[in-house]
Amino acid sequence: MIETVIFHVDIDAFFAAVEILDDPGLAGKPLIVGGLSKRGVVSTASYEARKYGVHSAMPMTQALRLCPHATVIPGRHARYSEVSAQVMGILREFSSDVHQISIDEAFLDMSGTERLWGRPREAALKLKERVHEETGMTISVGIGPNRLIAKMASDYNKPDGLCKVSESKKELFIDAVGLKKLWGVGKVTQEELKSQKITTTGELRSIPLERLKKLFGNSMGSFLYHVVRGIDPGIFSEAKSRSISTEHTFLEDVGDREVLEETLLSMSHEVMFRSLDERQIARTIGVKIRLSDFSTSTVQTTPAEAILSAEQVYAIAKELLAQKWRPGMKVRLIGVGLYQLYDGTSPLQGELFESEHEKKRKLEAVVLALQKEGHVLVKAANLGKTPPHDENQHS
Repeated sequence: MIETVIFHVDIDAFFAAVEILDDPGLAGKPLIVGGLSKRGVVSTASYEARKYGVHSAMPMTQALRLCPHATVIPGRHARYSEVSAQVMGILREFSSDVHQISIDEAFLDMSGTERLWGRPREAALKLKERVHEETGMTISVGIGPNRLIAKMASDYNKPDGLCKVSESKKELFIDAVGLKKLWGVGKVTQEELKSQKITTTGELRSIPLERLKKLFGNSMGSFLYHVVRGIDPGIFSEAKSRSISTEHTFLEDVGDREVLEETLLSMSHEVMFRSLDERQIARTIGVKIRLSDFSTSTVQTTPAEAILSAEQVYAIAKELLAQKWRPGMKVRLIGVGLYQLYDGTSPLQGELFESEHEKKRKLEAVVLALQKEGHVLVKAANLGKTPPHDENQHS
């Protein structure tokens, strides 16, 4: 029987890494990529900025209070999509089964590939070397018997990490990670566990499933029972039909609509640039939401007009969010997906006159092409804006 071997690949500090690749003068400095306005949100922070407590989805004002000397630059989604496509192309050379879950993360099923690439650790080293040589990016690779363990393993020794966990060592690895870093167990859940006098993974593992469900509810109780045993609870299950999707798990549960919408904006650009790069058009848009109690819901719509631009995706995604989210709800994960894809660059049923979204799609295609040639483009809305800084900042 072939042993199941799953890789989780995570591009280290991706947006920041791309900016440093294009401007080496930023290397070694606290760098924040995100919105420049007062309502802006952090997309990615370099490891130098993370030392100050800055993390993705944090309001920019809070990030700059923590790290006032950081260099702040707006995101360039087309450029990130280009580099992401390069990395994902290399991953697909190593495995025929690659599941991209966001612009900088993917799972590879490496089961039965030893004759091609060697044993798992050897294959991972080859993969890391190829990605760095061809793209300039460093990746962290987690190797495990399922997606949950592989995901946690890739986070264990970042950046530029490599960690392998075997089936027989799953629970030992979980115990080494500890309750505070157990995937999916945020601060709110930790406080609930603490209130029940559960402070270690061993204590959590000793509690029967039905007891956990009574204490924390069916969804969270079931999740905790499985995750503390290193069993994938199905969080990373693939869509039944072909799609282009991305999702973001917040470091802390988010109840701020502006942060949620800012995250949707970034993801809308990501999925649209990926659809442009793959020459795909979608009929359906979907939004996925996981709340702090791990209850998960999805909502989709198939508009009458073709889905052609990032602005269109974002507008519809906000409407879908409004259907499922209410003030007071704490969101753990949010995702955006394009579904019912077909090959092409124009709608199946063309109109006599070109629509505004078709014009925007063509413009976005031009932006993507120019950025692939190395040109740096900034949206007109960001022209004239400079990153917030103090007298000690150098950018």
